[in-house]
Amino acid sequence: MRRPHLPARLPLDPYILALLATVGLAALLPARGPAATAADLASTAAVALLFFLYGARLSTREALDGLRHWRLHLTVLACTFVLFPLLGLAARGLVPGLLTAPLYGGLLFLCLVPSTVQSSIAFTSIARGNVPAAICAGSFSSLAGIVLTPLLAAALLGGDAGGFSLDSLLKITLQLLLPFLLGQALRPWAGGFLVRHKRVLGYVDRGSILLVVYAAFSAGVVAGIWHRVSLPRLAALMLVEAVLLAVMLLATWYGAARLGFGRADRIAIQFAGSKKSLAAGLPMASVLFGAHAALAVLPLMLFHQMQLMVCAVIARRRAQDPAPELAAERVADVSPALERPAPRAR
Repeated sequence: MRRPHLPARLPLDPYILALLATVGLAALLPARGPAATAADLASTAAVALLFFLYGARLSTREALDGLRHWRLHLTVLACTFVLFPLLGLAARGLVPGLLTAPLYGGLLFLCLVPSTVQSSIAFTSIARGNVPAAICAGSFSSLAGIVLTPLLAAALLGGDAGGFSLDSLLKITLQLLLPFLLGQALRPWAGGFLVRHKRVLGYVDRGSILLVVYAAFSAGVVAGIWHRVSLPRLAALMLVEAVLLAVMLLATWYGAARLGFGRADRIAIQFAGSKKSLAAGLPMASVLFGAHAALAVLPLMLFHQMQLMVCAVIARRRAQDPAPELAAERVADVSPALERPAPRAR
């Protein structure tokens, strides 16, 4: 029996290290007074910029072309915005035994966040899956998450996420929807600039998210919320998230098989349907949770690194499997030769 091949080095995302360093900076030097006001204003502007860039980058034509594979995209959306939230609601029974109420709120918010785009595409490519489907599925999930994540958070998290108040809806519209729609409208003129400066804008994206994290965790430190989190509680949270990730990986892989998808499509569904976007979740949490965003994003940060490490192992393992399509072609090539009668001996 062949042993599973593990990568020589599990991928510790350098950006996670930057996020942890930002959390450490906020713990040591939190923004107070006028500095806190400036950090909040800068964070608000950073969120608007992020969603403007999301809108300007999303190709409407590619998204419409991908509608031809609508069964796959509906499956990914169902995993992201139906199955994940149901599992999150089921985890309510772990409070207060394993999780505190604030940590559970963050866990449930994690289940409402849209899927990733870049890492889903990368892992699908490594595993020799349907990359175009992964691109479209991630794009559809991000687009749907602009609307569905705030609405689901308001419905399932209640007062912790602002509820359905006019103020919360106004914040969502001004900081998320309006910049996104503006980016989509300006895409014909801004698209070329974004492509030419893709690398620089990547740093802008990440820097903006670091600013959002610093403002959120600074507010948390000033409010004293870290006194409510202990190491055993963090360990319990990581255990719960490991189980959550395992359930979603199994459900997407075997569920896609039951629905009749081929190997390449199953790979795209597994990686796009089992992952959550840190880049989209962090700014959304800052808008939805305000001063309580620190604990809300902690489960998402932990889950993000966990999904990268586990999916890297799975993708490289899948890359070593013989593709069923190639095996079928070989059988087809050999079968006629097997059916021909053997020459008679002279």
